[in-house]
Amino acid sequence: MKFALGQSNPRIGDFSANSSALISLAQQALKGGADILITPELSLCGYPPMDLLEQPAFVQQNIRALRNLQKNLPRDIGVLVGSVDVSTETAGKGLQNVMNLIYQGKIIHRQAKTLLPTYDVFDEARYFAPATTWNPVDFQGIRLGIAICEDMWWETEASAGVRYGVDPVKNLIDQGTDVLIVPSASPYYPGKPETRLHLMQHIGRSNGVPVVYVNTVGANDNLIFDGNSLVTDARGSLIHQSPGFISSLEVVDLPDLLDLPDFPASKITGSTAHTPGISGPSTQESPTKTVSNPISLNSHEYRDIADALALGIRDYLAKSGFSQVHLGLSGGIDSAVVAALAVRALGPDKVTGFMMPSQYSSPGSLSDSVELAQNLGIRVETLGIEPVYRSFESVLAPQFAGRQPDLAEENIQARIRGTLLMAYSNKFGSLVLTTGNKSELAVGYSTLYGDMAGSLAVIGDLFKTQVYALARYLNESGPLIPQAIIDKAPSAELRPDQKDQDSLPEYDLLDSILEQYLLYQRTSGELVAQGFDAQVVQKVLSLVAKSEYKRRQAPPVLKVSPRAFGTGRRIPIARAFSELG
Repeated sequence: MKFALGQSNPRIGDFSANSSALISLAQQALKGGADILITPELSLCGYPPMDLLEQPAFVQQNIRALRNLQKNLPRDIGVLVGSVDVSTETAGKGLQNVMNLIYQGKIIHRQAKTLLPTYDVFDEARYFAPATTWNPVDFQGIRLGIAICEDMWWETEASAGVRYGVDPVKNLIDQGTDVLIVPSASPYYPGKPETRLHLMQHIGRSNGVPVVYVNTVGANDNLIFDGNSLVTDARGSLIHQSPGFISSLEVVDLPDLLDLPDFPASKITGSTAHTPGISGPSTQESPTKTVSNPISLNSHEYRDIADALALGIRDYLAKSGFSQVHLGLSGGIDSAVVAALAVRALGPDKVTGFMMPSQYSSPGSLSDSVELAQNLGIRVETLGIEPVYRSFESVLAPQFAGRQPDLAEENIQARIRGTLLMAYSNKFGSLVLTTGNKSELAVGYSTLYGDMAGSLAVIGDLFKTQVYALARYLNESGPLIPQAIIDKAPSAELRPDQKDQDSLPEYDLLDSILEQYLLYQRTSGELVAQGFDAQVVQKVLSLVAKSEYKRRQAPPVLKVSPRAFGTGRRIPIARAFSELG
C-alpha cells in the first residue's frame, strides 16, 4: 500500500481555503500512485480552534465543508480528513475531534480522539468528548488503526502528571491493526521530533506494527508546528521523514506490509533513511525532559529554531492579513536577531528598522544598527526622541518637582519609542515586532507600553544566552549581525553608562536559574541545593513573581521551548502564595 503524507498548513476557520488545499493534496497524491492520503489532526478547520468551537456557526461550517469534500475529493483514493463533528458516542459535551476516512464520495470510517490533553497549551477537554470505541478499518485488504495525536502518548506523557486510564493504541492493536496511523497537530520545540520517533519505535518494537505519523505544519498565533512527519516499520526502524517547517506531500510505499519486519528499508520509495532533524531516539520518557539543558543546544537545533521562528513570523502575518513588519533597532543583540529573523521570514523589502536615539544612545549603537541594516538589506529610518522626551519632562515637571530622576524617566523614553512604532503601524498597516527575550520577560526587565508594545514577541521564548547562540548560528552563513553587536555588553541605554548587569545577575547565571524554575518547576530550596546562591535565587524568583502583571499584557510569544510564557503558563497575578516558600 502507498501512503501519502500530506503536511498541510491550514488557517483556522478558513474552510474554503483549507478544503481547496486538501483537494489539491488528494489530486497530487492520486497522481503519485498513493492509495490513501493522510492529513493532520483538524486539518479541515485548523488547530487549535479554541473557543470558536463554542460558536454554532463554526461547527456548522465545518460539517458543511466536510460534506463538500465528500463530493469534490478524487473518488479513487482514500483521504483521511481531520474535522470537528457532533458526538455520536457520549452524552454531555456535544463535539468530538474526529478523523474521517472518505472514499468514493462516502465517509467509510470515523475515529474520534480519546486522550484530550489539558496541560501546557492544550485545553481539549474543555471542548471535546473522548472516544469510547476504537475500531480498525479494513481498507484495500489492510486493517488501519487511527490514533489521533495524544492517543499515541499514553505511555510517556508524564508532563501532565497523570497516567491516562485508557490506551487507545493497545485497544486498536488488540483488534488486529496492521498499520497504526497517527494524524497530529504537535507543536515544536527542540527535542520534540526525537520524542515522537522514540514513541513510534517503542510501538513498533513492542507490537510489530508500522506507524505512519503525519504532523501539521505552520504557525497559528503563538504555536509553531514543524511537520517532520515520520514512518517507522514493524521493527520500529525509521524509514521516512518529511521535511521540517514546510508544507509537503510525499508518498511512501510499504509493499508486503504484513511481512514488513523482513522488508529492507532500502526499497522504500520517497524519503528514506536520510533523516535531517532526527539525531536518534530519545532515551527519556517525559517530553518536558527531552532537552536536558535547553540553553545548551547545538547548531542544528538553532537552525531549526531559526526556521521555526521565521515560520512563526510569516504565518502570523499571512493568516492575520498583513505583509509588512517594522521594529526598533537599538544596536543590541535582541533587535539584531529579530531583524535577521524577520528578513529570513519575509525578505528585506518587507522589513523596516527604526533607530530612535536619545541623549544616552552611544555612537556605536547607531553605527552598529546602520551596519546591521546594510547587511540585511533593509530600510532604516532615524527618529530622534530627545525633543519629545524634553516635552514630557516639561509637562511632568510640576508633579516631579523635588524628586531625583529614576525608573520613571527611563520608562518614559521606552514608551516614547513604543508610541512612535505604533504610530507607524497605524499609518502604514505594518506590524511591530517586539524584541524582548525570555530572560527579560521573566524578571520584568522591560517597559510596559514601551519596548513591550507590539504585535508579536518573536524571541520571547529564548533566554538571553540562547539569543547570543542564535546570532552566532545566523552568522554562519555570512556576516549578518555585526560582531560589535555580539561582543558589546547589553544595555538598555536609558541612563548614562547603563548595563543590564547593574540590575540583574550575569545572564549565564540568571538563565540557569530561570531554566530550572520555569521549565522544571524547581523550588527555591531545590535551586539552592543545586549550588545556586540563596540570595540570588530569592532575588530572581521575586522578580519573576512581581512581573506577572506585565507578562499578562505582552504580545503573543512564539513558543519554541517545552514551556513558554502565555497560554502554557497560567499564574494568578493577585495571589498570596510565594515562589520562595
